[in-house]
Amino acid sequence: MDHRTDDDDVLDAVGPRLRAIRRDRGITLAGLAATTGVTESTLSRLESGQRRPSLELLLPLARIYDVPLDDLVGAARTGDPRIHLKPLSRFGMTFVPLSRRPGGVHAFKMIIPAQPEPPAPTLRTHEGFEWLYVLNGRLRLVLGERDLTLPPGEAAEFDTSLPHWLGSADGGAVELLILFGLQGVRAHVRAETHRSSRAGNQR
Repeated sequence: MDHRTDDDDVLDAVGPRLRAIRRDRGITLAGLAATTGVTESTLSRLESGQRRPSLELLLPLARIYDVPLDDLVGAARTGDPRIHLKPLSRFGMTFVPLSRRPGGVHAFKMIIPAQPEPPAPTLRTHEGFEWLYVLNGRLRLVLGERDLTLPPGEAAEFDTSLPHWLGSADGGAVELLILFGLQGVRAHVRAETHRSSRAGNQR
């Protein structure tokens, strides 16, 4: 009689998944052993299925590979298959996270509500690098001494250590896509530069 469970199938699939991720990253077993502190023989047995995965072994691998633990294990999500996004509210704006990775570049949909009398810009700084793309509405981007207006379809990228502020250019609602990474992590998308002179409106 077969006494296997769904959990057994999930655990059996961990080894091949770990091997595929390591090879995709171009990392050798010896290199992985050196960075995780787990012996090369243990890692080899883990990938071949001879060693049962445990939290003690998987946590350092999740950190090295920069993936959530549940993605590393590949456990099936039960219940509703739809992704339930949890909006966040900050500075009067709504942020909808579109990515779940613990590191690297994070994606957000940002919504600036309509305001008949837009507030005066309050410039802020923080570590990181940001790329944005306007989906709907007209965005006002104050970046240092520059005051820009971006209509739908235009993009901008900037170092967030430079004082900046985002708001509505005309009081209407604005929707935009934002990619944000820590210092040194940039989105590999370049904004067009030949339109910058047209987009810059000094106020």
